[in-house]
Amino acid sequence: MQPVIRLENIQKSYFMGSQAIPVLKGITLDILKNEYVALMGPSGSGKSTLMNILGCLDSPTAGSYILNGKDVSKMPDDDLAGVRNVEIGFVFQQFNLLPRLTAAENVALPLIYAGVNKKERMERAMDALDKVGLASRSHHKSNELSGGQIQRVAIARALVNNPSLLLADEPTGNLDSKTSIEVMEIFGKIQEAGNTVVLVTHEEDIAAYAKRVVRLRDGLVESDTTDFKPHNQLHTI
Repeated sequence: MQPVIRLENIQKSYFMGSQAIPVLKGITLDILKNEYVALMGPSGSGKSTLMNILGCLDSPTAGSYILNGKDVSKMPDDDLAGVRNVEIGFVFQQFNLLPRLTAAENVALPLIYAGVNKKERMERAMDALDKVGLASRSHHKSNELSGGQIQRVAIARALVNNPSLLLADEPTGNLDSKTSIEVMEIFGKIQEAGNTVVLVTHEEDIAAYAKRVVRLRDGLVESDTTDFKPHNQLHTI
C-alpha cells in the first residue's frame, strides 16, 4: 500500500548566525492511509518541528518528504500553500475561529480559498458540521458555543476540504477532561470513516486513543509501537 506520508532521513536545523542548531537529526517514517498515529516526546524532542514539516508549514534542511506520492520537501512556498489547502486539514490547540462569523461560515472558509461557489460551500460546511454532531448549531457564533463545541467546529473546518491527512496539534490542550473525551471520540470516528489522523500530544492518556505511538527524543525516533490500549480513562480534573 502506498503510504500517505513517507519521510526519509528528514533533518532540520535552525541557524543562529553561522551556527547550525540541529533539531531533527534523521527521521525515517511511513504512515499509511487510514492510520491513527500519535507523535509524542518531551519538550525539545522535535515533535513540533516535525508537525510543521508534515503540515507543509516548513521545509526540511535535508531528506525527502513524499505526501500522497508528491515530493513536497523541496517545493517553493506558493506550491506548498496549494498542497496545504487540498491535502491537509489542521486542528490546533488555539481554535482560530473568526468570532464575527457563524459556525457554518467558519467551516466554509477554506472552500473560499479553493474557489468553491457559495451554495456548495454551505452544503459542504453543513455536512462537515453534521459529522461532528453540530449541524443544529451552525448559525451560532463562537461566543455562543462551549469550548468543546468550538473545537468541534474547528475539526469540521479541517474536514471540509476532504483532506487526505488530518493533523491535530495538542487538540485538547484548552479543554477539560470530559470535553477532551468527547473530542477524542470524534477523532476516532473520523479515522474509522477512512481518514488518516496524526496527533501531536504530550499527554499519555490522549495518545492512548491512537492506534500507533511514535516517540521522539533528541530529534530522532526513540520508539514506534502499535498499541491497542483501552482509551476510556482520561484523568479527571
